[in-house]
Amino acid sequence: MSYLYEEETYKIIGACFEAHKTLGHGFLEAVYQEALEMEFQLRNIPYQREKMLYINYKERQLKKHYVADFVCYDKIIIETKAISDLTSKDESQILNYLKATNFKLGLLINFGKPSLQKKRIINEYYF
Repeated sequence: MSYLYEEETYKIIGACFEAHKTLGHGFLEAVYQEALEMEFQLRNIPYQREKMLYINYKERQLKKHYVADFVCYDKIIIETKAISDLTSKDESQILNYLKATNFKLGLLINFGKPSLQKKRIINEYYF
């Protein structure tokens, strides 16, 4: 059984594990984002940081937009957290990003626990 974007996901999560292993937990989200950006560079993972995601309504772009922490490989949204536990609100946030972009996969990564927390979010609304 293979997963959607399995190879790319494996590389991204490896970079996340390395950042978490090196820093541990307890830092602010911005610290992990900066470390993760360096790790992406070291591993030659293509990414865009703080990518603006535009929302369309009836073929017109809304003024409101989202900002994803990272978009890797031009197709995977990465949302980072540094909190005690992930919630359904965090999952909804990345799902909204997926629906807005029509991307298929998002990764929700939480650096705020002693063990890295990761969750794959699939866009069930993809068309």
